[in-house]
Amino acid sequence: MNIALSTSVIQRGKTGVAQYVFALVKALLPLAARHEISLLALEEDLPLFAFTGGRLRLEPVPERFRPAARNVFWHQAVLPRWLRENGVDVLHVPSYRRMVWGAPCATVATIHDLAPFHVAGKYDLARMFYGRVVARWLARRQQAIIAISENTARDIRQFFQVPEPRLRVIHNGIDHVRFHPGDPAAARSWATRQRGLDQPFFLYVSRLEHPAKNHVRLIEAFSRFKSASGSPWLLALGGSDWHGAEHIHGAAAASPFARDIRFLGFVPDEDLPNLYRAAEVMVYPSLFEGFGFPPVEAMACGCPVVSSTRGSLAEVVAQAAETVDPEDAGALAEALRRVALDESRRRQLREAGFQNARRFDWNENARQVLATYEQAWRQRLQ
Repeated sequence: MNIALSTSVIQRGKTGVAQYVFALVKALLPLAARHEISLLALEEDLPLFAFTGGRLRLEPVPERFRPAARNVFWHQAVLPRWLRENGVDVLHVPSYRRMVWGAPCATVATIHDLAPFHVAGKYDLARMFYGRVVARWLARRQQAIIAISENTARDIRQFFQVPEPRLRVIHNGIDHVRFHPGDPAAARSWATRQRGLDQPFFLYVSRLEHPAKNHVRLIEAFSRFKSASGSPWLLALGGSDWHGAEHIHGAAAASPFARDIRFLGFVPDEDLPNLYRAAEVMVYPSLFEGFGFPPVEAMACGCPVVSSTRGSLAEVVAQAAETVDPEDAGALAEALRRVALDESRRRQLREAGFQNARRFDWNENARQVLATYEQAWRQRLQ
């Protein structure tokens, strides 16, 4: 098959969708010899795919098409012509925001979540309309939709009414070569030197997005925990500023324990495993997730997890995390206290989390994605 993968939604490599794209491409590389695979990437994003080492075709997309509205236009008006001229059999768009209406080939889309139906104010009005209305029309035009969790698949059935034969549930994987237990003492020494984290710390890895990622309520819970326990623990927030980040910074500055709340900024991929190993506890209180990479990555590195159960998180963390209602700051503070002060509970969560993380594997994901391409191609030919 001649396969094209649109990558222009990766937002310079700093999102969960970006991690999905990078991991999927890496897992597809051993299979590339049997197929012709093209990656369509914005010009400034091309270096992010240097790891492909020439085994795939990199097709540059002019930078003028990076802004959202122009990028939508490129997908709907420019991309179909390129697909036709290059004889592409299957196009994969890894986001509902860029699904193509009139492609001259089979189309596959990955839908990570339908957050606009669950989180009020997550996006501005135009994006909410696009996610709720336009995306529904586009989804019904695709030969196949990949949902990354059963929870997302249920939403697609409910809100988009995609026919069941076109829907495939393929869980994300994690890179077990990168994410595995290491030497915690060495990792803590690294975190002290590189990040100034010189006390035990809770870690939350997520872009600083308000209200969807729930940082403000976590900061409130952390402050309650500190006040009640007198503990020296820190709260480390790893992630780039996003929509509403000013509310998060404001909440941290207003906390009586502001000096113990550390903003790490965007955490490079190469630093993530050490950060997970150094953390005493990963906290993931998101209000909604289509999957949720960080809790599983942390589990694979031997870090205990406190997690929300919203969206697909209950499905992903299973029974291997301390779970909590993310809208109850008191319950979240109690979960922090319970795990921080009970080493036996942390040990139990480490062991359960490590076993849970083994369920998620990119190699199996890539095989299923490729099978979905083949199914969509055959359907298009009928």
